[in-house]
Amino acid sequence: MLRTYNRRFDEIRPIKIIRNYIKYSEGSVLIEMGDTRIICTASVEEKLPLFLRGTQQGWISAEYSMIPRANQDRNIRDSIKGKVDGRSQEIQRLVGRSLRAVTDLDMLGPRMIWLDCDVLQADGGTRTASIIGAYIALIDALKYLKAEKKIESIPVKHFLGAISVGIVDGEMLLDLDFKEDSRAQVDMNIVMTDGGNVVEIQGTAEDRPFSMRNLNKLIELAEIGISQVVAVEKEIIGELC
Repeated sequence: MLRTYNRRFDEIRPIKIIRNYIKYSEGSVLIEMGDTRIICTASVEEKLPLFLRGTQQGWISAEYSMIPRANQDRNIRDSIKGKVDGRSQEIQRLVGRSLRAVTDLDMLGPRMIWLDCDVLQADGGTRTASIIGAYIALIDALKYLKAEKKIESIPVKHFLGAISVGIVDGEMLLDLDFKEDSRAQVDMNIVMTDGGNVVEIQGTAEDRPFSMRNLNKLIELAEIGISQVVAVEKEIIGELC
């Protein structure tokens, strides 16, 4: 199967990260993963959501949206529809859960970090690219807090990667673009740490049920992709300290 960027079945698309992309946020990146482009910002608020008021535990939450022409056809803005659509809610909850899973919220202290992921152009893998970009933006925001002496150390102890895998025309592929995803018989999104621990697995049979044997093979393929993602993150971020 001929793939974009002349990739093998087990290669991810090129990742490009521009840090400090937004002037005002404590952490921000423009992430390009193939032709998918997303702005991810991390904003620090010195207050907590109501359910945590009176505690010393911090919190991380995320919002996700697409600009109207991120896709081939124009989307209607959520502000016009009057509600956040179900897909956006699902993705922003995934981003929030993933980042909280690798963050010591007690070490973060009584403050909140908002992660905003705004898709400029969608060509598959927007939720996994959002997690990668939000992770780097979060680390930069935490480094800001440390420089301001509001925290003693970075409360993130693991690198975090996310990638899609799937079965397309009977072939297992890593990091699906839109054309591949639209033809997939099986579509999965996997979030893992650099130590190989699973944060979340989302998998769907689009055509017919798939076997546990294929599930295990897809997870192994995702591990290869996560290692490629983490290698990029380590090159950009350096040590977590």
